[in-house]
Amino acid sequence: MVQSSVLGFPRMGVLRDLKKANEAYWADKISQEALLEEGKRLRLAHWKIQKDAGVDIIPSNDFAHYDHVLDHIQFFNAVPERYTKQKLSPLDEYFAMGRGHQKGGVDVPALEMVKWFDSNYHYVKPTLQDNQTFSLAENPKPVREFLEAKEAGIITRPVLVGPVSFLALGKADRGSSVNPISLLDKLVPVYVELLKALKAAGAENVQIDEPTLVFDLAPEVKAAFKPAYEAFAAAGDAIPSLVVATYFGDIVHNFDVLPAFSAAKGIHVDLVRNPEQLEPVIKQLGPSQILSAGVVDGRNIWKNDFAKSLDLLQTAIKALGEDRVIVATSSSLLHTPHTLASEKKLPTDVYEWFSFASEKVKEVAILAKAVTNPEAVRAELDANAAAIKARAESTRTNDPKVKERQAAVTPEQHNRKSGFDTRYAQQKKHLSLPLFPTTTIGSFPQTSEIRVQRNKFTKGEISAEEYDNFIKKEIDLAVSIQDELDLDVYVHGEPERNDMVQYFGERLNGYVFTTHAWVQSYGSRCVRPPIIVGDISRPAPMTVKESKYAASISKKPMKGMLTGPVTCLRWSFPRVDVHQSVQCQQLALALRDEVVDLEANGIYVIQVDEPALREGLPLRKGSERDAYLEWAVNSFKLATAGVEDSTQIHSHFCYSEFQDFFHAIAALDADVLSIENSKSDAKLLKVFIDEAYPRHIGPGVYDIHSPRVPAEEEFKQRIEEMLEFLRPEQLWINPDCGLKTRKWDEVKGALTHMVNAAKYFREKYANKA
Repeated sequence: MVQSSVLGFPRMGVLRDLKKANEAYWADKISQEALLEEGKRLRLAHWKIQKDAGVDIIPSNDFAHYDHVLDHIQFFNAVPERYTKQKLSPLDEYFAMGRGHQKGGVDVPALEMVKWFDSNYHYVKPTLQDNQTFSLAENPKPVREFLEAKEAGIITRPVLVGPVSFLALGKADRGSSVNPISLLDKLVPVYVELLKALKAAGAENVQIDEPTLVFDLAPEVKAAFKPAYEAFAAAGDAIPSLVVATYFGDIVHNFDVLPAFSAAKGIHVDLVRNPEQLEPVIKQLGPSQILSAGVVDGRNIWKNDFAKSLDLLQTAIKALGEDRVIVATSSSLLHTPHTLASEKKLPTDVYEWFSFASEKVKEVAILAKAVTNPEAVRAELDANAAAIKARAESTRTNDPKVKERQAAVTPEQHNRKSGFDTRYAQQKKHLSLPLFPTTTIGSFPQTSEIRVQRNKFTKGEISAEEYDNFIKKEIDLAVSIQDELDLDVYVHGEPERNDMVQYFGERLNGYVFTTHAWVQSYGSRCVRPPIIVGDISRPAPMTVKESKYAASISKKPMKGMLTGPVTCLRWSFPRVDVHQSVQCQQLALALRDEVVDLEANGIYVIQVDEPALREGLPLRKGSERDAYLEWAVNSFKLATAGVEDSTQIHSHFCYSEFQDFFHAIAALDADVLSIENSKSDAKLLKVFIDEAYPRHIGPGVYDIHSPRVPAEEEFKQRIEEMLEFLRPEQLWINPDCGLKTRKWDEVKGALTHMVNAAKYFREKYANKA
């Protein structure tokens, strides 16, 4: 019989319940016991959703209060000493690693957080020491949660990040030089101990995720699979059967690793991202191994095309038989919203096009039945075919005027009028910029009052005039605080914006929006991605009114703030019927109009953020990556190249793992880059020397994801480290990212120290000159 399987379920709950509980705990509004009880309630609710949908194989240990990789760091006792020596409770130690801790005499920063493969989810990097040891925590979380489900009458398949991926996704701590993969011999016995504990608890199967198999692996990483999985095989019946899961790409290029999994019960592959790997993978399976076929998309919100999925599943069954095929989600459903049932305001003609996590688990169960007995689910199959047909024929998807404009784009439209040296000479004079100029990335705190007023306006409880006056007062406040702080380039603070992509999507044709379709980005941070359903265009200016007002009351240059075309695409749920390059160029043309309008209204510093540029990079080197970088870079340039030389273009990038595509960042031709750098080793900046990068850069000097306020000396130390790799005239001083999630007292304290540190170096280098 064909079984159904889900690789993971969203954690936040239908109304972002976990976010609210975590934040209440951090604010000392609820107890630790209350928070843990809320976590248990959510886990039980999520298991029941899957059971009621008819899913055969339900995951456990996919829940996390902050991050699932961080969970592994803690239950493998891989916590750096700077946290363990604080003697915090296990829960507070866990949160300290995720978000920092500055309370009760304890002051520790967070561990580094980076994107999970090419998704918008962020994981906490395992940070390892030269003398690293591992041991299993008492009453480890995977066992605890398996027993919790078992007590509720649900037998789950626990999920673990595999040992090779856990180490390969980690890094050496500052001051250490260990290659994480060299720690495999120390870590694998602890995995075996955990697997034995799970077997003793009653677990018959364990999903062990090795997503790094979709990468081009370093030789030492590739070689690590054999000893790791030989150790599991040697444990025999003392451990559960293993299903090794990969996702977000194909594994064909790593087929030489598959013999290491010969004792595993089965292999999971992502047939949404790479359906063409199906037949090659089937040929590589052992004579009794199971194929877990990931045909229901864990990364997007479009209804599954049952006809296409059934074709793939029939191919698998023909080769392997019904008992050796599992119908599964392509990856964890962590990347999708909780349920479509919460959406009461979607246009009726598009509602039936979508499927969120709770609906996707039903799709998995339906497909498992349909593949052997389609008449048992005939009504569901017919309804699905009708929805797929309706979307394909909808007039929402095509706008001839947009296509005409795209066809008329010329190569010249992608280039600024002059080179950087000519531009910067004009910009320095025009903007009166000092050495070590200070600025912020864009947003200031989104206070409860801002959210309340926005909600009232959305509900029609206050007029547009009342709301506009409120926003002006918030801009007045942001400008006055920047006057007080003595920053060099101001921002208006973005009080009118709900989200850096949603705000723009709401002002563009081609999008639809949800009310409750929240997706976890990191920790308690959730985003509500808009959905691209058709060709994109800009009917009217989107940001000019607020930026123009802010500039009119500012003593210093005011930055206009826009989200770049790649990020607007990547942080939306994109269309699957049109190539992403087409959608990105449409966004670029809309933003080009906005950039030109900002300049025409007196905004001469314009930041076009592209934090998702790295995230969108195909995971393997080769023609796909080259093609992506070509259209992504061209889209940014098309959006920004329409201004005069004296107008300065900035761009911002989150997470500074950019060495492998640095040429593309340079090709953007932005006058100033700002990047996340506060939790990264400053040595990463060496690439700017090696590549003789000619333009200006602002490596983030402090972590905005943490509530802690760094001391002034920390800022000076960070700047000193940066100056080992950057010229003084290149260096801008700014935070890592926007400040919307922080409180005003945290912002003022940190920015005061940041500005003072910049002035210290300004004076120091002025004296040298």
